[in-house]
Amino acid sequence: MHPNPAFRSEDRALMETLIDEIGFGMVFAQTPDGPRVAHTPLLSTGDGAVQFHLARGNALSRHLPGMTALTVVNGPDSYVSPRWYDDAEQVPTWNYVALELEGPVRRMDTDGLMGLLESLSDRQEARVAGGTPWTMDKVPQDKLRQMAGAIVGFEMEVRGWRPTLKLSQNKDAADRARVADALEAQGALAVAQLMRTLAP
Repeated sequence: MHPNPAFRSEDRALMETLIDEIGFGMVFAQTPDGPRVAHTPLLSTGDGAVQFHLARGNALSRHLPGMTALTVVNGPDSYVSPRWYDDAEQVPTWNYVALELEGPVRRMDTDGLMGLLESLSDRQEARVAGGTPWTMDKVPQDKLRQMAGAIVGFEMEVRGWRPTLKLSQNKDAADRARVADALEAQGALAVAQLMRTLAP
């Protein structure tokens, strides 16, 4: 989390939206073999927990149950050139959105894992344009059980929510507008939009 309080937020709904919209993150933990990270789809339960699954052979899978882990969701980001400020005596920076989640992790049972997989696929399939959404019932039950046996489901009870919304809030309104316009012209549409809506 960035140390500048201007880049923080206590808006829990905004954090939940970030998890939902991005839907993917990294889980970090210290293991007896050293620090490890896994990249995984994420699902917020809406009541203070985040669920995810890892391959059974992943270096974290056997260590995570009972551990405190850190999950990171990275949002849009972009380089900010000093040329875009009114004051020439500026330096380059980076605007970005990120969320750190910390808490203990438990292993889910088979029913919990299957519920997670169904919720993840339903949510993502609803975003796919055209055609009929894929559903888990299209896979024969024995094959589905076999494939699910290769992964492990986890749930993190989030006790620490640490967002960073670094969107030029430390600059005046005219500089923020110029930076947003320049980012939009460069194709960094998501960062520009967030600057206009979250840090106007």
